[in-house]
Amino acid sequence: MPDPLLKIENLCVSYGDHEVLQNVSLQIQRGQFACLIGPNGAGKSTLLKTIMGLVKASSGQITSHARQIGYVPQQLPLDPDLPLTVAEFLSLKLTRSRWWFGARRSLRERISAQLNEIGAAHLIDRRLGRLSGGEFQRILVAYALLNNPDLLLLDEPLTGVDIRGGLSFDGLLHHLHDHRHISILMVSHDLHLVEHLSDEVFCINRDLCCHGHPSEVLKPENLSKAYGHLQGMVVDQGGSAFIPVTSIR
Repeated sequence: MPDPLLKIENLCVSYGDHEVLQNVSLQIQRGQFACLIGPNGAGKSTLLKTIMGLVKASSGQITSHARQIGYVPQQLPLDPDLPLTVAEFLSLKLTRSRWWFGARRSLRERISAQLNEIGAAHLIDRRLGRLSGGEFQRILVAYALLNNPDLLLLDEPLTGVDIRGGLSFDGLLHHLHDHRHISILMVSHDLHLVEHLSDEVFCINRDLCCHGHPSEVLKPENLSKAYGHLQGMVVDQGGSAFIPVTSIR
């Protein structure tokens, strides 16, 4: 078997005296769509930030064979009066990236092509502060994709996105995975989405509680290891458990 794209071994992360992650080990294979689930405070966002080098590990090892990693944070505070257009925002990524120097296409052509791929070409001259939640999330994905990553980290990308926007975003993730053959590691509280999109699920609550195919992980006996007893858990005819988002936030 080829080396995994990302390998995490016995990772521990602490904020002061508070241990957030404890001996977490997992692997992401090339072309895989994996999801991280677990209750609030379980360390999911911290894990992504540690992979990106934004948070320092206390111990353990992260080995990455990814050429480039794209990252979409859970939230990016934005002043609605910021006089910055989508094109100007995305150009900030290109002009400081080594992938831009020597490129033959103009800056605007490159940005336009990226926006067109994610169905957002019409937003190129829109002010960032005038975008809806779903539109802004698409722009953040476009920003993450501009350096052609082979691994994309998504931290609850549907936060602040309405249902219609969420369904559209679902299609975008399908496209990126199927057509770009990009590996994806996504944090999500929406277990329906996790069951629909991913081929492997990692359930964590400080440590790795369980992992495997969604059909195996998304069962009450497995989820209870991480979430504990939750009101409102629904079990379908196939035995998979689904927890409404309101139950775990």
